[in-house]
Amino acid sequence: MPLRHSFCLPAALLLHVAVQAQPAKPAQPTLTVPLIMQAPARWVGTSPSNIRWSPDSRHIYFNWNPARNRRDSLYAVDFGGKAAPQLVPARAAATLPVAEAGPMDAARRQQVYARNGDLFLLDLTSQRERRLTLTADDESGPTFVEVPSKTAAKPGPSIAFRRGDNLFLLDPATGYLAQLTDLRRGMAPAPDPPAGQRGTLQRQQTALFDVLRQREADRKAAKVLEKKLAQGVLHAPKPVYLGGQDVDELRISPDGRFVTWRLSTPPGGGERVAQVPAFVTATGYTEDVPTRAKVGDRQAAYALGILDRARDSAYAFNPKNLPGLFDKPAYYQEYPKLARDTARHRRALLSFGPFWSPDGQRALLALRALDSKDRWLVLLDGATGTISRTLDRQHDDAWIGGPGIDDEDSERNLGWLDPQHVWFHSETTGFSHLTTVDVASGAKTALTSGPFEVQTAVPPHPGEAWWYLITNESDPGEKQLWRMPRHGGRRERITTRPGAYEVTIAPDGRRAAARYSDENHPWELVTFDLKPGAPARTVTHSTTAEFEAYPWRKPEVVTITARDGTAVRARLYRPEKGVKNGAAVIFVHGAGYLQNAHHWWSHYFREYQFHNLLADKGYTVLDVDYRGSAGYGRAFRTGIYRWMGGNDLNDEVDAARWLTTTQGVDAKRIGLYGGSYGGFMTLMALFTQPDVFRCGAALRSVTDWAHYNHGYTSNILNEPQTDSVAYRRSSPIYFAEGLKQPLLICHGMVDTNVHFQDVVRLSQRLIELGKTGWEMAVYPVEDHAFVEPSSWADEYGRILALFERELRP
Repeated sequence: MPLRHSFCLPAALLLHVAVQAQPAKPAQPTLTVPLIMQAPARWVGTSPSNIRWSPDSRHIYFNWNPARNRRDSLYAVDFGGKAAPQLVPARAAATLPVAEAGPMDAARRQQVYARNGDLFLLDLTSQRERRLTLTADDESGPTFVEVPSKTAAKPGPSIAFRRGDNLFLLDPATGYLAQLTDLRRGMAPAPDPPAGQRGTLQRQQTALFDVLRQREADRKAAKVLEKKLAQGVLHAPKPVYLGGQDVDELRISPDGRFVTWRLSTPPGGGERVAQVPAFVTATGYTEDVPTRAKVGDRQAAYALGILDRARDSAYAFNPKNLPGLFDKPAYYQEYPKLARDTARHRRALLSFGPFWSPDGQRALLALRALDSKDRWLVLLDGATGTISRTLDRQHDDAWIGGPGIDDEDSERNLGWLDPQHVWFHSETTGFSHLTTVDVASGAKTALTSGPFEVQTAVPPHPGEAWWYLITNESDPGEKQLWRMPRHGGRRERITTRPGAYEVTIAPDGRRAAARYSDENHPWELVTFDLKPGAPARTVTHSTTAEFEAYPWRKPEVVTITARDGTAVRARLYRPEKGVKNGAAVIFVHGAGYLQNAHHWWSHYFREYQFHNLLADKGYTVLDVDYRGSAGYGRAFRTGIYRWMGGNDLNDEVDAARWLTTTQGVDAKRIGLYGGSYGGFMTLMALFTQPDVFRCGAALRSVTDWAHYNHGYTSNILNEPQTDSVAYRRSSPIYFAEGLKQPLLICHGMVDTNVHFQDVVRLSQRLIELGKTGWEMAVYPVEDHAFVEPSSWADEYGRILALFERELRP
């Protein structure tokens, strides 16, 4: 779709307009909390996001907000053109086909996708779009399948798609539509005639009453006629009753024979969902917000269903012979009762896929134990519902994870390289790397290796030569794009600027668009050819003149040697010599598995600005990637297993000592703060290391891990009913008697992630212990991530006041 250029003015007039519109350069601002905590769109600017390509690889679409409106709008730009990005009208934005919207056929001549609940087919040669459906139902997940149709005008692919809980098949040449599955909620009807007492009563009724005998005879005759009419015609699918289960992962094999689905059964009875009350509401009444259960409560159960359409038979996947299926976790050895239990408890599984090979002959299935200790890749025998071969088992006594491994619900992170080889990420070497396995012989080949992570991978299409990889091999704090030959070998670096790239490759495989940033510049859109060292063109300019008027620091990334010899990286903000006050602040990032000592624009952009403010006031600021942070491999990631507040807190203590020995910081004037996991760490530091830290601010903090969610917490601490030691030594509420130094607690009252109840329980504990010197600020309208600038300003104003009061000489 060609882009229209709305402004066609003479060059002299353009120059005149540009000169007249050039505003005076603003003076360098003095950073204040209200200034840096105002709405980001007004002060910093809004970076481009949600980048996607047109199917012909000529245009790039993205969301952006250079006008500083209340919400982002859609913009477009030509890849090779020099024109500025153009706003796409709202009506046109709702009808644009984009390359990431859906799959292509085997010949790569057509693309199918869903938009606004309807299906569309795009001819990639003519770029003509054709609407396939216009219904009140929601159609989704379309894919091409080579299923012969009796009514097709000519051979060609059909389109399978989901509508409701079922899969349908559409022949785009004729419009012929067939329902492939009949998955029904509820229980199956009683057998005809029913057995037992109900059957006895029914037989009695028909024996006594002529009208009932006649109606029953009519019903049976109608069923016989229905069967006769259906002879020689494609029959309706066999009903499968789901009971109270939910269905997802609805898939079809390329030849249309097998349909698979994943059923989830909600935990039955006994589990409770925490209710978070909202106090400031439009109605004036308190309103409860349902959130989640707590770790260790009963979880949903999953099963993989299979329909063999050739045999009109439905059955469940049976994971028999899966190696390690009955293994007990290693930590059971610390609990004699668990270790002595001889019962064989089959571990619960979660399946992803199946993913079918390009020739449609084999199905790859990913299985994960719900205790997160194992992940398997297997070949599924669809006809028997069993495993024909186990291709890989990755085990970890802690938990399976890492880049490309945490998210296995699509072909983004594993799949078929060709009909003979499967590719996947594995952390068996200690870092996430690419591996292929021959499905016939089981032989594995490592495509990458070394002390770095392959964070994302785009495999080559059939006939293409290159992988495209985002790795941190040039520096743990960078994300650079590389290309690698199809079967491994020497990698060539494509991107060149220090920092990070979030890359979206064009459908033609020859060019790319990316979000790029470095330490002190927010994300911008860049474009480049997919060639080593190709220059990048910067397409957007998002930051405001007021923001640019301040000389933002590039924090230095330093390495601290922890007490056990581990190298721990941190960001260092140095104050000017003339204002250095000898005090320091340590920031503890949150999000559990996250990296912040890096060379790109931080997720914590408000804290980045706050650290510049602190440095202006003379504070040395250190931002530590403690144990458990992302980017440094398996051993670093799992260094907090069964003890949050162990190695990770030791890293913060060692960082404090590093400040005193290398940066001239007064050991008695070091404060720390952080939110979420960082708030938890702040509490653990003040409760267990009161002689190291003079004060701290704990924001939206977990105070007792037994009250957090299951998915995150059970990975690291197992379950509270089976690993009580891990929960007790990791939860600040058990160490509150150690508080000696000033503590500020800040929490949103409508926090649906870390519930407000967490700090209410802690405050009661502090009251009962007779502790003084602590205070709590609550925010009635805020969830876990604050939204209102007034809340941000109030919170960080209090943090600054704490440091100014406690850390200045």
